[in-house]
Amino acid sequence: MIGVVVSRADEASVAIGEQLRALADWTDDGDALRRDGFELREFEDWHVELDGVAEAFSDPDLVVFASRHSGDTGPLLTAHHTGNFGPGEFGGEDYALAETAPEAHRRLLDGFREHAPDGYEVGMECTHHGPTEVGAPSLFAELGSGEDEWRDDAAARAVAKAILGLEGVAPRGGRSLVGFGGGHYVPRPTRIVADTEWGFGHVAAEWCLDDMGAPADHTETIDRAFAATDTAYAVVDGEKPDLEAVIDDLGYRVVSETWVRETDGVPLDIVQSLEDELASVDNGLRFGENASREYVVVELPDDLWADAHSVSAERARRIARETTVGYETTENGNRVEGRGAFPDRDAYDEYVRRLAGLLREKYDAVEVEEGAVVVTDTAFDPDLAQAAGVPEGPKFGRLAGGQSVEVDGETVTPAEVAREQTVRYGV
Repeated sequence: MIGVVVSRADEASVAIGEQLRALADWTDDGDALRRDGFELREFEDWHVELDGVAEAFSDPDLVVFASRHSGDTGPLLTAHHTGNFGPGEFGGEDYALAETAPEAHRRLLDGFREHAPDGYEVGMECTHHGPTEVGAPSLFAELGSGEDEWRDDAAARAVAKAILGLEGVAPRGGRSLVGFGGGHYVPRPTRIVADTEWGFGHVAAEWCLDDMGAPADHTETIDRAFAATDTAYAVVDGEKPDLEAVIDDLGYRVVSETWVRETDGVPLDIVQSLEDELASVDNGLRFGENASREYVVVELPDDLWADAHSVSAERARRIARETTVGYETTENGNRVEGRGAFPDRDAYDEYVRRLAGLLREKYDAVEVEEGAVVVTDTAFDPDLAQAAGVPEGPKFGRLAGGQSVEVDGETVTPAEVAREQTVRYGV
């Protein structure tokens, strides 16, 4: 059940509450409004003062604070979790963090993007105010950023629709991250949530970290950020070696945005296994489409792939993705090189056959033999051209391109200066 908090002290909250009433059928028992999956209650106090508010509801799985957002950001629908990485100037306890709901947060932002009126942006904020002890996973759903927007029925309706769209969502349990660094409106986490299946719990912007102070003096707060988000992973914006050292000592892992994007959709036990056996994502590991927990590791035929890449870079990369569990790369993931993990030996054989098939678009003959791919081609030979009296220069280029040339009144054809060449790629 989702408990929805409306504060009578907040006109935007009241407006969202009115839209919630209008959009759904509720039963009014005089104490609360109820419908399947939801319970809505009004409070006199500001949201930030409502520590322990989950006790007012009937055992909620999630508490959503329908609230205003105030700032110089123009029309904005935003969502965030609550707590204080430093002193609690705006509700809640000092250095205390509420339990987060990353999956609900992701769904709420999806709802904002679906329903936002024209002219409204959708965004995320860092963790920056109370309450810090709600009693259940919680988040703020906010309408901003000034009086005009707080009184905008269409915007209030959009927030209400997004809240109702949370029906059935598990507040947590998916892939989630803690964030450190960056601005108040957390651009990197916003991108990640919009583009991947990863969600965010607590995010400490730069100013939050400044308020917190030296990481080594606040290990309990940092540990709480991970525990309240139910994750072992963090994204850190900027160079923060002292913070990263504390995170590592606590047994958590700092990962890059590249790591997050490349592991999207890949079972994390497979990620860990391949990083242990091959390379880290940041050192070039990329994942194929075969999510097999059993695999064979093979030294890849780098020269064969490079030649196929010269025919079609995208198709050569696609062959690697479609046949492997994972593979090593260079050049920021653009060049397949090193070792690959395949579900079985047959999948590796398919990899070789498909690369050979790509080469048939380039060469006269390509044969797949035991342990080798044999490429045969008739190509321009500079030595034969020189022996025929062709001067090195533009005429070499024309012959190589399949055109005949005149030398001392004699015609030299491409066939006369071509030689059959054979290359064997070991596989």
